[in-house]
Amino acid sequence: MSKVAQIETESDETRTANQLPDPTGYKILIALPEPDKEFEGGILKANKTLQDEEVGSIIGMVLKIGPDCYKDPQRFPSGPYCKEGDWIIMRSYSGTRFKVHNQEFRFINDDSVEAVVEDPRGIVKA
Repeated sequence: MSKVAQIETESDETRTANQLPDPTGYKILIALPEPDKEFEGGILKANKTLQDEEVGSIIGMVLKIGPDCYKDPQRFPSGPYCKEGDWIIMRSYSGTRFKVHNQEFRFINDDSVEAVVEDPRGIVKA
């Protein structure tokens, strides 16, 4: 999912750099699925509708977990709510939004995870 860029180093060698930032503290890096471009009947959605669906998304995939996530046994007595690779349901409009190569990502707090789902297809905000 992440794009990779070639970067020149001082010795003129190239290396690849992951352009996705690493979450710090208790933040979780989430990738958002791209919204369907058309309605069930085949009618194309307007750009505004697609943007609203992406911004208000409640579904995301956990890409990276910050080093302090779920470390407090008082707040998380049963352990972590999720792990890398899980599809989760989160609060709508939560987190810090950003894009890398036109793909939207978010940083959310560890306690913003509402549920883990096996198959996110068909889950939409009510």
